[in-house]
Amino acid sequence: MPQRREKVVVAMSGGVDSSVSASLLLEQGYDVAGVSLRLWEGGRPSGRNCSDHSEARRVAEYLGIPHALIDARPAFARDVVRPFAEGYLSGRTPNPCVACNRDFKLGVLMSWARAQGADYVATGHYARIARSSGSSTALLRGVDRAKDQSYFLFSLSQEQLNATLFPLGDWQKEDVRKRARELGLPVAERPDSQDLCLGDYRRTVESLAQNRVARGEIVDRAGRLLGTHAGVHRFTVGQRRGLGVAAPEPLYVLEVLADARRVVVGTRKELGSRGLVAGLVSWIAPPAAGEFAAEVQVRYRSRPIPCRVHAEGARAEVYFERDDVVVTPGQAAVFYDGERVLGGGWIERAISR
Repeated sequence: MPQRREKVVVAMSGGVDSSVSASLLLEQGYDVAGVSLRLWEGGRPSGRNCSDHSEARRVAEYLGIPHALIDARPAFARDVVRPFAEGYLSGRTPNPCVACNRDFKLGVLMSWARAQGADYVATGHYARIARSSGSSTALLRGVDRAKDQSYFLFSLSQEQLNATLFPLGDWQKEDVRKRARELGLPVAERPDSQDLCLGDYRRTVESLAQNRVARGEIVDRAGRLLGTHAGVHRFTVGQRRGLGVAAPEPLYVLEVLADARRVVVGTRKELGSRGLVAGLVSWIAPPAAGEFAAEVQVRYRSRPIPCRVHAEGARAEVYFERDDVVVTPGQAAVFYDGERVLGGGWIERAISR
């Protein structure tokens, strides 16, 4: 009897990364099927959005693999888009990509794949998985540090990690693009996705705000009125441009006080924090002690910061080794031990100097 090939369902976005991932798995002998998630079409899609199911279907046909489309728009609007809008209206700066990856790309898709008898789900993320017998599965940074996407994956469960493949984890982006050209893939020159699939986030928030957008004041730390604004959802901690306030030196957003409809601004020296408090913390590698040394990344593109973490249940207090870090409530704080992702949570507030 011929040996059964392991079946992999590839999350295909229509971009070069997921397309090359599908081709690599075919080369490795897997039984490959492509699936796209139809999540959000509130704005006009562009080549820089993270999903284009029509392009994904074209790639699947080129590779000679089946392709399916899962319409998850109602659930995505409920579980990702509305919480995203609520976050901005509450003065936070949410990151919808974490929930999308956990609950849809490796949630809804994984449930569908299992129902089809698949062994694994694969995505085009630049991250790595290390499996070893007798211990938990580890999530590691991608080899290409400029493209590493492990930050978005900190909340994955062991069950999800064990059933996931990241074919591009050991690849450099330039080599992925080169392979796409060699294969003649129709998306070889497609630009990298950079934009939120939600399009103009301000319009998205305002469309769901139900008359909760209101004008307010822009003030300094002393409460002096410097100007007015058209809604707190237009501001994020650390923002410098677009404040609409003239001053002799650059000003930055220090706080967004949604209940008071007030945006507090100040100088760069006033912006830094010595730590943060995170909630809803989950661990891929649970800490052995309540306090430990690690590195924390407070935004996707930020550099990891040496810190000490005091963890208790689903909360953590984090103290940086320096006091000039810009902390933005609503973003994820993701903890690393070198290349290994320990876990992460959601920033509730900064700890002042």
